[in-house]
Amino acid sequence: MREKNIIFGLHAVEALLTKQPERIKRVYLLHLAGQQGHHSSLSPILKICRDSGLAYELVSRAALDHLSGQGKHQGVVIDCSKTRSYSEKDLKFILDALPDPPLLLILDSIQDPHNLGACLRTAEAAGVQVVVAPKDKSVGLTGTVMKVACGAAEVVPFVQVTNLARVMEDLKKRGIWLFGMAEEAEKSIYEADLKRPLALVLGNEGKGLRHLTRENCDLLLKIPMQGSVSSLNVAVAAGVCLFEVLRQRLSW
Repeated sequence: MREKNIIFGLHAVEALLTKQPERIKRVYLLHLAGQQGHHSSLSPILKICRDSGLAYELVSRAALDHLSGQGKHQGVVIDCSKTRSYSEKDLKFILDALPDPPLLLILDSIQDPHNLGACLRTAEAAGVQVVVAPKDKSVGLTGTVMKVACGAAEVVPFVQVTNLARVMEDLKKRGIWLFGMAEEAEKSIYEADLKRPLALVLGNEGKGLRHLTRENCDLLLKIPMQGSVSSLNVAVAAGVCLFEVLRQRLSW
């Protein structure tokens, strides 16, 4: 029997239905006995299924709990094909199709799956078009990453590359600026022009940016800190930086 690849939660499911419906095998929706058959929050999903001819079932909460592994499914679970993995060879074609100005997130040696999942979720919310990471000493798209990302991993290309320094050089040739985040930087993220074609570069949870990654950045920036702690969790830092990019671009 084919092993199911499960996505659950309203946001994750709606993203997949909208952007990659061809991957969907079957949609499972919570059946409410004695009512209209389903919760009103699920009506848009049910309509999409009916309009597009997608296979769906109304099932019990216990069935959804089982399918999602007791996850917070919010009444909907999807069985779909696995997320496509992208390599360095795919990156050129992805970059060629990006709107202007592009926004990329480079994650150098992130090893905690919860951090990667949170970074992907934040990246998708802030309008990042591609997330790039090295293959070595970095976590990939594990089950934990997928759950924490809440559907973002299904819609934002996550590209693992063999030579991050070479990729960064290629991005520069395309006119994309590389801004790395480092505690010791002199300039604040709030002082930088983030409206240009941009790739934000964040480093490992403990050690930050590797030396060669740091050397390949056009500019190092910092998040100004007022309290006694010296640094933020990488996923929190990604959120602060990416939404400052979005703020500047929306006000442009």
